[in-house]
Amino acid sequence: MPMEQEVQNENDKKKEYLWQYRKAERREQNILEEIQELRADKLFPSVSMDGMPKGSNQADLSDFVALMDELIEKLKDERLCKVKLRMEIEGKIKRMDDTDEAELLRMRYLRGMKWEEVMAKTGYCRAQVNRIHGRALEHFEM
Repeated sequence: MPMEQEVQNENDKKKEYLWQYRKAERREQNILEEIQELRADKLFPSVSMDGMPKGSNQADLSDFVALMDELIEKLKDERLCKVKLRMEIEGKIKRMDDTDEAELLRMRYLRGMKWEEVMAKTGYCRAQVNRIHGRALEHFEM
């Protein structure tokens, strides 16, 4: 395998590792949305106007509570995972020698900034941001 291909493969692995934090944030957000939907469904159940008497909703309520408890536990686990992952990635970024490279990785992978936002924040053109990013990946140790 040519050396350039090996470097590209290694950089791809590093990017995938760094993107794990943003993926954890999305999983957390999805769980929060599930909780909100469940709460909304419970607060505003569909209204039945057929005139028939209704029985107790005790089973519905206990199912709701059980599902809510499950989702809250899932949310706690995901948040813990996300915090640990951020601390791990941040620790590795802090060990980098070049502060520009480290800050670029923080902006891109921990804050989830788009390249245009990174360029605006740093004042660098796209080519310079690309060069710094390439060097940052090269110097980042997993």
